[in-house]
Amino acid sequence: MGKRIVFTGGSGKAGRHAIEYLLSAGHTVLNLDLVPLENPSVYTLKTDVTDAGQVFNALTSHFTTNGYAGPSIPGPPDVVIHFAAYPRNMIVPDDKTFKTNVLSTYNVIEAACKLGVKKIIIASSETTYGVCCAQGNTDFHSFPLEEDYDVDPMDSYALSKICGEKTARAFARRFQVDIYALRIGNVIEPHEYATKFGNFVNNPASRKRNAWSYIDARDLGKICNLCVKKDGLGFQVFNATNDTITTKVPTMELLRTQCPNVPITREMGEWEAPLSNRKIREVLGFEQDHDWRKYVSL
Repeated sequence: MGKRIVFTGGSGKAGRHAIEYLLSAGHTVLNLDLVPLENPSVYTLKTDVTDAGQVFNALTSHFTTNGYAGPSIPGPPDVVIHFAAYPRNMIVPDDKTFKTNVLSTYNVIEAACKLGVKKIIIASSETTYGVCCAQGNTDFHSFPLEEDYDVDPMDSYALSKICGEKTARAFARRFQVDIYALRIGNVIEPHEYATKFGNFVNNPASRKRNAWSYIDARDLGKICNLCVKKDGLGFQVFNATNDTITTKVPTMELLRTQCPNVPITREMGEWEAPLSNRKIREVLGFEQDHDWRKYVSL
């Protein structure tokens, strides 16, 4: 049975592909955003998610204007997926990035929990691992990057995402609901394999900040759907990345060359992404559909 899903930030780069996948899986989606989603199957309710009142009302809204013709007033959705945020630093001043991202995440989680929603999925980030937006050339503590890593970023965007994870953990514990935080890797849309990936592969030093990892936007939608389907895990953090490293050389060789002083805590797969998705493969059953090697000629 398809779920009724409210998706915040669905008009963005990651959200529009995730929504497309959720629709293909049989779900019904309402998009909360300030910008319309160019998808005739999805209604966009213009919502400022930093306003708690707007969030509460939006989570009890009809999914389309056709809802008024039905016999019932709208109730809360089955699932809330929260992607709305400033997606990086340097769009607005740092304090605005932090305030907006932290407050919006709090508002969405609080409203969903108090309305009785039992499944919430939030977007965290690869930046929490502390190197993506670090000042200067900084090393990771160890490889692989897994969910129990001691996250210690320097920047306001990543810090806002850590606050989001802590908020999720608190509300999951208080309300006994499932809240899954996705540490999303560098999102790649289908057309970007032709425009970006050649440089990724041929200039590996440029990808250190992303830990030589990525997530295909369509596979991110698949991960969201797996989270919708998997119940009973309480609070969880999942790395949301594809399986493989974005280089021509195997993982262990690349890491010993690019990060010779960084310890490797376990044997890694030959082409395993350093920002490892082992947990979502083992816990959620994720199988990627879009390995970059399908689209890029070496």
